[in-house]
Amino acid sequence: MTEHANDIPPGPERAALPRFVAIEGPIGVGKTSLARRLAETLGYDLLLEDVEDNPFLERFYRDPGVHALPTQLYFLFQRTRQIGQLRQGDMFRPCRVADFLLDKDPLFARVTLDDEEFRLYQQVYDQLTFDKLVPDLVIYLQAPPETLLARIHKRGVAAERAISQDYLERLNEAYTQYFHYYDEAPLLIVNTRDIDLADNDLDYRQLVEYLLGIKNGRHYYNPQYNPPS
Repeated sequence: MTEHANDIPPGPERAALPRFVAIEGPIGVGKTSLARRLAETLGYDLLLEDVEDNPFLERFYRDPGVHALPTQLYFLFQRTRQIGQLRQGDMFRPCRVADFLLDKDPLFARVTLDDEEFRLYQQVYDQLTFDKLVPDLVIYLQAPPETLLARIHKRGVAAERAISQDYLERLNEAYTQYFHYYDEAPLLIVNTRDIDLADNDLDYRQLVEYLLGIKNGRHYYNPQYNPPS
């Protein structure tokens, strides 16, 4: 069963919902799948990172040392352009769910770039992101590297075949460090290891019920798996 906007109560409770939700986490954790479902449930616009449009990405997975900088800069330009367009159309402040958080962009850069490349990247980042748009709620999805790798293999994207568990381990560590200190917006940290937010309706419904009660602060959601009935 798919949730719809009319499942969310009207009136004051509806008005109190976060208007801009950003979903984050490492590759394979299910950001885009959750963003799509949540946007449908809430009746929100959907803002997705266009991964397939990056012409450097497949080359980066094959040879990170050579292609990391253009890959990272392409994503940075793409993300800042999307957020800029969102700001320009913000007169009536439409509600949105995004599958990325611009603030975390340097996280990938620090994992993939050498020191000189990172200094160059940081100069560009600082120039482009001086006026950031802060979400009303950030959802950080977690999963161990072996779970991420299994999900990546399951979806069978050709460009992702070269992703290693070592890379996922380093990425997970970077995310953990980043969100340990994150305090720009209310934060929900979700352990997805034993749940399926894309295809299990009960898992998804329970998460939605939990996040609708969040107003501020940091929250941890560590559910048990609900097998399909």
